[in-house]
Amino acid sequence: MDKSVPAAIAAAQGPGLPDTHLSADLRAPLRPDAFALTDEAKIAGIAEHFREIMQLLGLDLTDDSLQGTPRRVAKMYVQEWFKGLDSKHRPDVKLFENRYAYKQMLVERDITVFSCCEHHFVPIMGKAHVAYLPGEHVVGLSKLNRVVQYYARRPQVQERLTRQIAEELKQTLHTDNVAVLIEADHLCVMSRGVNDTSSSTLTAEYGGAFETDEALRAEFLRLIGK
Repeated sequence: MDKSVPAAIAAAQGPGLPDTHLSADLRAPLRPDAFALTDEAKIAGIAEHFREIMQLLGLDLTDDSLQGTPRRVAKMYVQEWFKGLDSKHRPDVKLFENRYAYKQMLVERDITVFSCCEHHFVPIMGKAHVAYLPGEHVVGLSKLNRVVQYYARRPQVQERLTRQIAEELKQTLHTDNVAVLIEADHLCVMSRGVNDTSSSTLTAEYGGAFETDEALRAEFLRLIGK
């Protein structure tokens, strides 16, 4: 805990850590006291530190275009970019009885992925494609999007993100027959280092029949245009 945080606040009991239903290797790398502070306290602290960064860069914080930037950035981090760190935003995925006995693959493709590289804190942008084989239940389609967005909205690496989504769907849908493929552009590659704006990164996770049945996996890839 930062020495500037009052001890009374640091000792406060916050909500539980996210991802406790996942294996240890898939959980977000958070400290046990990650939720000792309220969202507003986090925003205030981040704004203060980001103001210092801007001052060190030599920016004039009295300029009317810059003076509100520290708090804007802090709110963006807590309330938007990294809200998936807080388990209160985990989607409540409701299942429906599969009364129509639909047994074929269900695919939700081109789900928007907006995340943040945990190595350089710059955006990861792309698409996720998910599929599952229904059993006794099906899921509302928008919930698949919400699961992707929940795990994307945090500092991430694409490999972990792919596996987190797949594991969440397996547990929620009560089936191992799940496929997840993510294709994304990383601004840490595009805007720094090698400055390569033409490459993209693909990661995939296949479970159950998608892992063992090559024809099923090929059909999934065909349906998403791969």
